Amino acid sequence: MIVAAAAGCRSFAPAPVTVYIIGDSTAAAKQEDRRPETGWGESLSAYLRPAVSVENHARNGRSSRSFRQEGLWQTVYERITPGDYVFIQFGHNDPKPDTSRFSSPEDYGENLKRYVRETRERGATAVILSPIVRRDFDATGNLQPTHGVYPAAAQRAAEEMKVPFIDMTARSRELISGMGDAPSKDLFLWLEPGEHPNYPEGVQDDTHLSPAGALAIAALVVDGIRETGLPLRRQIVR
Repeated sequence: MIVAAAAGCRSFAPAPVTVYIIGDSTAAAKQEDRRPETGWGESLSAYLRPAVSVENHARNGRSSRSFRQEGLWQTVYERITPGDYVFIQFGHNDPKPDTSRFSSPEDYGENLKRYVRETRERGATAVILSPIVRRDFDATGNLQPTHGVYPAAAQRAAEEMKVPFIDMTARSRELISGMGDAPSKDLFLWLEPGEHPNYPEGVQDDTHLSPAGALAIAALVVDGIRETGLPLRRQIVR
């Protein structure tokens, strides 16, 4: 009886969980020749307990269509196990009509729903995220929308599939708009000539993130995890 009681009081470590990220360059891990450019997916683990493994499969330039066509999704699909999460964020490259990456808003929504269905097949939880905004201020200092109807299509897909939705378009817009035109450059890949050896002539990039920007956007993702009530919220450390 004493042994049984002791066993009953024993505490167990939480089961390991993996968060898979699929998406485009705003989330992707970067090669050294692109630094200091940083994807928010690289910073997500900073906010989670060690029991959570983050596998960042996002890739530069991919859309909800090309990620599957190139076999990138199949690699992820085969790795997913019950209890895992798949964070799905596309939208920067889907609207480009002159490329093989193009998906109409309708096709984009259907692509997202297919990822959800296949994630469920593996016993995991899908989470749809809308794309983060580009830094595009007009002459009066107002941040302009740059993704058209694609964020709404992402939200609609999440509602139809009854999966958690993190509105990263709205969240990032609030953050960047609140900072204002000049200060928000710190979140993006803005460098003066000679400031970094990878960009000797400097760079002014309003799409891709700096290390500070990646941390800030990852923090918004974490806020979304909390607010959607995902069990993953219990693994947040800050």
